[in-house]
Amino acid sequence: MRDPIAVGGGRFERARRGVRRFPLFTRDTAPPEGGGRAAPGDAPAPARQWPILVVLLTVGLGLLLTSLDLFRVGTILIGVALLGGAAMRWALPEVGMLAVRSRFTDLLTYGTLGVAIVLLALMAQPGPWLVIPFLDDTLHFTIRT
Repeated sequence: MRDPIAVGGGRFERARRGVRRFPLFTRDTAPPEGGGRAAPGDAPAPARQWPILVVLLTVGLGLLLTSLDLFRVGTILIGVALLGGAAMRWALPEVGMLAVRSRFTDLLTYGTLGVAIVLLALMAQPGPWLVIPFLDDTLHFTIRT
């Protein structure tokens, strides 16, 4: 009788009670949590992956604006796209290819990068839109002219 705890079960593996035996060769990997289709299966392929398309198109628009000499607006849009990806990953049960790792890891990564890009874009010189005094003092303390 095979033990339900045992995993695998090829002819070279014997199940023992309480011991997990993994297969000798890995055939596939588990999909990330929430990595299923974002639209029904009968929808066309782009519609099934709309969350990642929204993020990529927004990043593309931000890169285009940056290349057209609108640096601050373009980089803010890139950061907002990542924050939107984090919001979709948090709010939607299935996000398709936007799900890379676990929900927590994706939220942490998208959110941290989005906030960092937006803050750096707001503080970029010349003429920053956001001035944080202690960071300004730190910069002047470390770089002497």
